[in-house]
Amino acid sequence: MATRQDDRTPEQRATYRLGVAATDRFMSGWGGAAGGTSVACWACRADDIPTVERWVRSRGEMRYVRVVSLRNYRPRCAHLHVYVVEPGHPALGSP
Repeated sequence: MATRQDDRTPEQRATYRLGVAATDRFMSGWGGAAGGTSVACWACRADDIPTVERWVRSRGEMRYVRVVSLRNYRPRCAHLHVYVVEPGHPALGSP
């Protein structure tokens, strides 16, 4: 069974329902993803999806980048980590 770490607060789970997910080649195979893949997902507001997606695609260790609904997202992986993209996050550029 996959381990799941979700950094969103209960309030954020109501507003940050979409995310940009990717398989993390660097983190796969060890730690929480020992023997399997690691998926990272950046939860963000719908308006920020294009910007966050570009940022994730620009990262060399990320593969299979996709936009997902976090309401029912259950990837086949050993470990899933959901991060939150709020104002000031590097994915959104300079404030």
